[in-house]
Amino acid sequence: MPSRCAICCEILIAVLIPPLAVCLRYGCCSVEFFIALVLTILGYFPGVIYALCVIVYVNRDTYFDESRLPLYSPIYS
Repeated sequence: MPSRCAICCEILIAVLIPPLAVCLRYGCCSVEFFIALVLTILGYFPGVIYALCVIVYVNRDTYFDESRLPLYSPIYS
């Protein structure tokens, strides 16, 4: 479970640059990242809303398995 500070930083990044926040949470080659990227290109506010929903409401531990680990994961270090 991420700390409160980490979640606040992710929310701040989601408001400023939505695809980056989703990329930090799910990795750059995930479906969530591409949805956030397309929504941000089509309109800034849909991208922000999607990024905030993905960060705040989706439980990371439930949908995060080994096949979807981002590149900065400790397993690759």
